[in-house]
Amino acid sequence: MTLTATSAMNVARVLTEALPYIRRFKGKTIVIKYGGNAMVDAQLKSGFARDVVLMKLVGINPVVVHGGGPQIGQLLSRIGKQSEFVQGMRVTDAETMDVVEMVLGGLVNKEIVNLINRHGGAAVGLTGKDGDLIRARKLTMMRNAPELNEPEIIDLGHVGEVASIDPGVVDMLVHSNFIPVIAPIGVGEDGRSYNINADLVAGKIAEVLKAEKLMLLTNINGVLDKTGQVLSGLTVRQVEELIADGIIYGGMLPKIRCALEAVQGGVRAAHIVDGRVEHAVLLELFTDEGVGTLIRR
Repeated sequence: MTLTATSAMNVARVLTEALPYIRRFKGKTIVIKYGGNAMVDAQLKSGFARDVVLMKLVGINPVVVHGGGPQIGQLLSRIGKQSEFVQGMRVTDAETMDVVEMVLGGLVNKEIVNLINRHGGAAVGLTGKDGDLIRARKLTMMRNAPELNEPEIIDLGHVGEVASIDPGVVDMLVHSNFIPVIAPIGVGEDGRSYNINADLVAGKIAEVLKAEKLMLLTNINGVLDKTGQVLSGLTVRQVEELIADGIIYGGMLPKIRCALEAVQGGVRAAHIVDGRVEHAVLLELFTDEGVGTLIRR
C-alpha cells in the first residue's frame, strides 16, 4: 500500500512539473532530428514514438526529420557495394542514390510512421520531393593540401545541401492533426535527387516553420566543457567562444553549427539531446533538468 502511494505521488510530481511546460509549448512547433542509437534500439524506438504521440495529444506540434546512414550502409553491403566516405560524407553515385531513396524514403521512413501510428498517433511520411518540400543544390566540397597549387574540387555525386524549403505540405499536415515524418532527400533544378544531411534539413525546416525549438538527438551527453561536464545552457556567443577555443571540435561541430544557424535564423532555442536516454525528448521538453545542452539567443 505504501509503495503504491509513493508511486502515485511520483507520478503526480512529474505531471505537476510538466504542466507549466505543456502550457508554454501548446500550439508551438517542435522540430526533432531523429537519429543515432534512438533509431536502432527497440526500447528507445518505442519510447520515442510514445513521446511524439504524447506531445501531439497535449497540443504541441512535433515535426520529425530522420537520418538513416547505418541502414543505408547495411543495404549497400548486402548488394555488394562498398561505401566510400570523404570527410565523413558518403560518396553517392546514381546507383547509391537509388539505395538511399529506397532506405530513407521507404524502409526507415515507413518504419517510423508505423511505430508512431501503432502508439496512437497519426503520422504521414514525406521526402523532400513531396509537395516540392526541399529544393536542393549539389554540394561542392573543396580540399586544400600543401602539394596542390589551388584547392581541389571533390565530386561527391548526389550529395546536396538545402537551397530552399516550401513548408506548405508540412503546414497542411500539422494543422490537420498529423505528425510529419520527413526523409532528407531533396530535388535539384536538374530534376535529380540529392541526399542531404538530416541535421541541416531539420535546422532549415525549423527556421522556415518558425519553430519554438529544434531538438537534435545524438549519441553523446551534450556539449562538454574542458573537464568533460555537460554544459546545460549556452548562448550563441558562448558557443562561438567554445568553438574558437577548440573545446567544441570534430564531429560535434556540424551539429553545433546547425543549431547556431537555426537559432540565429529565428528558432527560439536548439537542443543537443542524448538520444540514448529513454524518453529523452520528454525529459528535455518537460523537466527542469533536461538531458542535454540548450542553445538560446
